[in-house]
This record gives sequence, C-alpha cells and structure tokens, in this order.
Amino acid sequence: MKDLAAIKRRISPRIPEGQTGLALLDATVTGAKAKDLETKLHRLVIGQEEAIHEIVRTYQTYLAGLSPEGRPIGNFLFLGPTGTGKTRAVEATAEALLGNSRAIIKIDCGEFQHSHEIAKLIGSPPGYLGHRETHPMLAQEVLNQYHTDSVKLSFVLFDEIEKASDALWNLLLGILDKATLTLGDNRKVDFSKALIFMTSNIGAAEMSSLVSPKLGFHVPTSDDSNCTPTLTAKLSRTGIEAARRKFAPEFLNRLDKIVVFRALGNEELNRIIDIELDLVQQRVQTAAADKLFFIDVTGSARKFLLTEGIDLRYGARPLKRAIERLLVQPLSNLMATGQIQHHDRIRVTHNGESPFLTFFRETDAWESWKTNGVAAA
Repeated sequence: MKDLAAIKRRISPRIPEGQTGLALLDATVTGAKAKDLETKLHRLVIGQEEAIHEIVRTYQTYLAGLSPEGRPIGNFLFLGPTGTGKTRAVEATAEALLGNSRAIIKIDCGEFQHSHEIAKLIGSPPGYLGHRETHPMLAQEVLNQYHTDSVKLSFVLFDEIEKASDALWNLLLGILDKATLTLGDNRKVDFSKALIFMTSNIGAAEMSSLVSPKLGFHVPTSDDSNCTPTLTAKLSRTGIEAARRKFAPEFLNRLDKIVVFRALGNEELNRIIDIELDLVQQRVQTAAADKLFFIDVTGSARKFLLTEGIDLRYGARPLKRAIERLLVQPLSNLMATGQIQHHDRIRVTHNGESPFLTFFRETDAWESWKTNGVAAA
C-alpha cells in the first residue's frame, strides 16, 4: 500500500497561496464502481499496486465518459520478471468486471512471427483460397462476445508482443492509434470499447540478474524483504530502458502506460499461498461434494511448501507447482484409497527433513493415524 500512497501524494490537490473562497476538492477519490474494482483487484492481484492503480484510473475515466475519442479505452504494456502476475492482472480485471477470468481475446504473438499468418487474425481477402472458411480472430462479433447487459467492454491481450511480425506490428499500431481494424473482407472492427493489454519479457534477463545475486535459490528471509523498494526501482528502470531499446517510438507513443511488475517478496508470497490453499479447498468442495472434507495446513507445512516452491526469479509459478505435487496429489491418493471420509478434517504438517508432508485425520478422541510419505510417483 505504500506505493499507492506515494502515487496519491504526487497528485493530491493544493490550495494556491493567497486564494480564499475556494472549496478544496479531492481528485484522488474514486467512485463506487471504480472502488469496487480496486477492492476486487487487490484480492486477486498480489503485490502490484501500480498496475491496479492504472487499471482503476482508466476505468474511472471511462465511467465518467472522458476517455479519448477514436482510441481504445486504454493501451497498456506490462513488463517484468516471469511469474509476477502480468497475465493474471488482465484475467483478474475481466473476472472483476465481467465475472469470467477467461473473457479475454488472447493473441499469442509467438504464433504470428510470419506475415502470412496474419490471416488468422483478420481473415483472407476475397478471392483467396479458403476465404469463406477463415473466421477472423479479431472480428467484431468475437470482440463483443463477452459483453454483458451492464458492462460493454472488451479485453484484448497481446502476449509476448516482442515476438510479433512486422505485419502484426502494423495491424497493432492502427488499433492503438485509431481503435479501428480492417478485416480481409473490408469490414471494420471498432476497438473504442476495448482495453488493450500487451505483455513482454523484454529485459527479463537483466531483471533476473538483479534478483538472483541477492536472492538466488534460497528461501527468502525477512532481510530479503527489506531490499524490495530498491529492487523495485531498479527493475522498473531496467524494464523501461529495455523497452525503449526494443520498441519503436511510434509504438511507445501510443501507449497510455508502461507498468513494470515488481518482484514478489516474502509478504506477497505468503498471501499467494493463502489464496492457493483456499483454491485447493474449493476444488475439494467441487470434486468431492459427496465426501466433503476439510484441510488444515499447519505453519510447518506452509513453511515447507514455501521452501520447496520459491525461487524469487520465477515468481509464484514454482509455488503453485509445489502445492500440486506435495499437497494435491497426495490428497488424491488418500481419497482414492478410502483413507479420507465425509466431513473429515485433514491436518497437514511437516516434520524435520522429510521430503514429504504428513497427513493426519482428526478424530473425536484425537487418536489420529498418520500417513508418511504419501506422494505421487
């Protein structure tokens, strides 16, 4: 929250000296709908205050009817180390506003490295073989497919934009500048109700070199979190400088905001493990409704999952894999062998140097049985 407070301080109003009869207005306060979006994003996106602030600010401008005419509602470039939540921020925005994290038109730019492949996006011109069979990925009906009665917004994600071909670059520049795309059959597509997000790994190697000398492959300690503000500033400078070296000025000038996602520290990763463990419990409720049981992950087990799942160079992704391998797969074994019953409470712990978690089933008399080394092969 410190980052957000700093942003607000920079734009806080001041009363001019010598002026009287003026009512001070607070331009940092958002409306109810934008505030609701901000609250949801803080719950879904961990540790990325700047990204949340920029998305909410753009949404508030749209709600006020003050978005620039003839352009998309917002053009964002997201940079930063892998696993820090660049794509997740887009998914979370769609989930918060449309109720569906998959309500996104996602373009994997790595699939469009050759100019002829652009036909997948805009369709083939009339007269070309397969013209009628080619369904453009960026047709108006595709763009509008996730609109709801209350929210007429589209979310378009160009992933790994640095891999785009020249033809895709030319197409993208037109969208960013005029909010218009001409399909192969000369139909026009209107992007004026779209938020355009682009992600890039440009500068990732330099960012990793900033993180790894200090943090390497060890479990982060409280001392590591103290370097976060300095590390964040260095990552931001490195990312923006790399973008300026890679991308042409005509592209950068069409962006509303470049956001460099910060490396995740101790606090953020602990919040992420809370979210992931809640998701595991939700999966149990969905998959085992007739044999519902409850999971109690103790502090020792959480610490072990963090130890096994953290490499700060790769963000939260290794942590999710560790939870699948060390918690979810053993639970599935216990379920398949009938060792877990309806309404059981399963306590998960970790002992010493064991490479596995330990699972107990709580009983009324607290005479528990223990399963050691229950792990997927």
